[in-house]
Amino acid sequence: MVPVSIKDIAKNAGVSHSTVSRALRDSPLVAETTRARIQRLAREMGYSPSSIGRSLVMGRTQTIGVVVTAITDPFIAEIVQAIEDKAREFAYSVILTSSGAEPTREFAAVDMLQSKRVDGVIVISSRIGASYVSDLERLGVPVVLVNNHQAQSGPYILAVNVDNHHGGCVATEHLVQLGHRRIAYITGPAEHSDNRERLAGYRHVLTQAGLGFDAALVVDGTGTASGGEQALPGLLALAKPPTAVFCYNDMTAVGLLRAARRVGLAVPQDMAVVGFDDIALAAYFYPSLTTVAQPIVDMGQFAVEMVLTSLDGRNPPDQDARPDILVQGQLVIRESSVGRPGPA
Repeated sequence: MVPVSIKDIAKNAGVSHSTVSRALRDSPLVAETTRARIQRLAREMGYSPSSIGRSLVMGRTQTIGVVVTAITDPFIAEIVQAIEDKAREFAYSVILTSSGAEPTREFAAVDMLQSKRVDGVIVISSRIGASYVSDLERLGVPVVLVNNHQAQSGPYILAVNVDNHHGGCVATEHLVQLGHRRIAYITGPAEHSDNRERLAGYRHVLTQAGLGFDAALVVDGTGTASGGEQALPGLLALAKPPTAVFCYNDMTAVGLLRAARRVGLAVPQDMAVVGFDDIALAAYFYPSLTTVAQPIVDMGQFAVEMVLTSLDGRNPPDQDARPDILVQGQLVIRESSVGRPGPA
């Protein structure tokens, strides 16, 4: 079936092509009665505007590219949903691609999206190093990094990050207040800045509480469930095993819970566990997981708003003209630390 064109509508309405074009854009240059008649006729004829033609007129494609490390990560899936929901409010669509957590693939993905003429790009859990900053700026579209793992900035590079140091403090303080004195930390990837910041918060609270920092209680993880599983034997092999563990993220905690159950450890009676992220399934684990909740929906919405306000040449709303946004997580107390849910 041949699509209906503006020329077809103009012929049926007995007006010029330009009048139809203006009427379909609700231009005040066309009389209201004429506009209504043309718009009704367009609907009856099944007219659908060309996205390519519209983008040429507007200078925008009404699309935002989103680059993720892994589509299967629950935290990433939730923030992508928040981005898509917010974009839809502004009649924008989202193009999603994965980098596989590799910096070179990440930049190639950003470059590909720019070639598709997206209006902006959002990168979640970016692995891009500082050496790519000038390349990103040359793309000429706003790039918003969400939970970036490298420190960088530039006129086209914006950021939405959670305060990881604060989150590490909150998680560790909770365990100290419960009376734990041997508190371990299972790390994420060593090269990630968020892992270093959460570790710094953990260490700060231990020092402030007079417990001291014991490097033996810091066990390497990978940010995955398997990393959490593999960390437990090393903790149990210590002369004085920990009675509580703060995990880099919820997926690490999931693996730790599974390993503890396999060896007969009761959580939280034998070992309390705290995660980080508050993914949607955290409340449904057994036991339900105490965690530091990232404001996932807010972060996704902020990222979209930053792209759009950057395109309009304005500063992000309510940010006192600052280009970057730092948000704080909130402790959510569940069964894995206290045996039953309680107030944060």
